[in-house]
Amino acid sequence: MEDQHFLQEAIAMAAENARHGGGPFGALIVKDGMVVGKGVNRVVETDDPTAHAEVVAIRDACRNAGAFRLDGCVIYTSCEPCPMCLGAIYWAHLDHIVFAATKDDASRCGFDDSFIYEEMALALEHRSIPVKRVEIENALEPFEDWSRLDNKTQY
Repeated sequence: MEDQHFLQEAIAMAAENARHGGGPFGALIVKDGMVVGKGVNRVVETDDPTAHAEVVAIRDACRNAGAFRLDGCVIYTSCEPCPMCLGAIYWAHLDHIVFAATKDDASRCGFDDSFIYEEMALALEHRSIPVKRVEIENALEPFEDWSRLDNKTQY
């Protein structure tokens, strides 16, 4: 029952955002039955291609929690997360993902991210955006410096 309640809220947020010219996506982050973060798609409004509902909700929840990890939280999203959002969800250490519409539903409305899944499976030299690694002597210096820190925060 809780899943239905929070999904309905995410869907209502998405629909309201769409009615006002935003993307038709909404997301909530919930911990112990309480909403700790909310987000709607703000890509066009903010000229930010990373401002998907899930990412906006993660940013909101992290700001509210004063932490970059969201252990013990569930994300409720109006649509199955895209590859970028899925990556952000994993990096935020959310416990569960609950969604309503599928990526195929989104694709039928013009939000098709299948090409990203396909690109990720390709070798670097076969991707549509050229990728070039340049070997440089001090490339590992930042990692080495970080590894030597006694007070580093693991994430």
